[in-house]
This record gives sequence, C-alpha cells and structure tokens, in this order.
Amino acid sequence: MSKVVLITGAGQGLGFAIAQGFYDAGYSVVLTDVDENLVAEAAKSIDDSRSRAIGFKLDVLKKDDFQQSLDFVIDRFGRCDVLVNNAAMTPTTPVLDITSEEFDAVMSVNLRGTLFGCQVFAKYFSENGFGRIINMASLAGQMGGTASGAHYAASKAGIMTLTKVFARQFADHGVTVNAVAPGPVDVPSVRDKVPAEKLEHIINTMIPVKAMSSPGLIASMVVMLASEQSSTVTGACWDANGGIYMR
Repeated sequence: MSKVVLITGAGQGLGFAIAQGFYDAGYSVVLTDVDENLVAEAAKSIDDSRSRAIGFKLDVLKKDDFQQSLDFVIDRFGRCDVLVNNAAMTPTTPVLDITSEEFDAVMSVNLRGTLFGCQVFAKYFSENGFGRIINMASLAGQMGGTASGAHYAASKAGIMTLTKVFARQFADHGVTVNAVAPGPVDVPSVRDKVPAEKLEHIINTMIPVKAMSSPGLIASMVVMLASEQSSTVTGACWDANGGIYMR
C-alpha cells in the first residue's frame, strides 16, 4: 500500500507542484485548499481517475478542519504518513502600510494554520509511531526576503521556530518535523505579485546564481524529507535560495 500525504494550499502554485512530486514518487495524495472547486480540479489534473489524488476542502484557520481532513484521509486510504503545511498568504504590502487587520490575517493563516496542522497530525503520528511533517518556511523568515511583506516574513520566521519546538517534542515518537525555506521560486504567483522589472533586478543583482528555483526542486526536497531514510533529520531548515542567504 502506498504512503499517504496531505498538503495544505495545494490548489495551485508551489503546493500543487509538491502534490505532483509526491504523486510521481508513488504516494497517494490529498490536496487541500479553502477553495473546494480549485483543489478538486487540481487533483483531477494530477490523476483523472482520482484513485491516488483527491481534493478536500480545508480552511487552515479552523483546527476542526484539520481533524476532519485527517479523519477523511484515514477513512479513504486507511492511513496518513505525511503532512505538508504549505498554505499561506503572500502579500507584498510596504511595511508602513500594513494594517492591523492585514497583519492579523497573514499571521493567522501562515503561522496559526501551521500550528493547528502540527498539533493535529503530530498527535496522530506519535500514536502510530511514524510520521513526517514538513513546514514551508521562506528565505523571508531568515533575512527579510527580497520582495515580501514584513508580516509574511515574520510569520515564516515563526514557522521555523514552531518546527524546532515540534521536532524536539516528538523526536522519540518516530515523528520528524522539518522546514524548507525557498527563496524566489518560478511560479505564477511570484510573477503576478512582483513587477517584471523588479523581478529581473532581483534575479540579476540579488541572486548569486542569477536564477529562481524551480518548483520541481522544492517538491523534490519535500519528498526527500518525507522519506523513511530521513529519520535522522529533524528540526532542520533546508535552504534553496540561489545563494542569497548562506549560513
């Protein structure tokens, strides 16, 4: 029986690429998103038969939605092995223009949503003696980013800290918790949010390798962290930023 992964924010962009990566690696994949129609179409585009890729509505603002999605996965596939916390808001609002409402919205989706996912799935994984959680962090959470909003950057820094907390808490239960921190990734949302001239400036002057990462690369990193062979990697943050931030 194939292993099973649930991915939040998988209706499009990087989340969709990660779902495709797991499917290609032989996993059964549950794509979730707050937009039920979007994620249903995304799942269908990966597996028209819907035997190994299905969509499910999940609002990361609601802890009960995580529990319901886990119950659905277990009922449908008999198990769940991996959670990828990917859902995020990615505004680029200038720091002095961020309102309290927008700040709270970003922190709630990005950081609180990750907390809820880790809480629900870490409990289930620990009871079963195996599990992998991969949280999508960001270069922005390490050094402020290249074009992201301050609230986005702050939320991603928080995600890296949450990753360490959960990794330490559940390390002796067969559960690993890691983060992946991409820099600029060549997905439509990046090109939509960042003006073309600014993006070219970032690529040519700020990224040492002068290229954005491919979504396929990020997906392959996530899939690797989900493998059984990655049992000794936990509390880590894997970077893919073209050399913008080196440590």
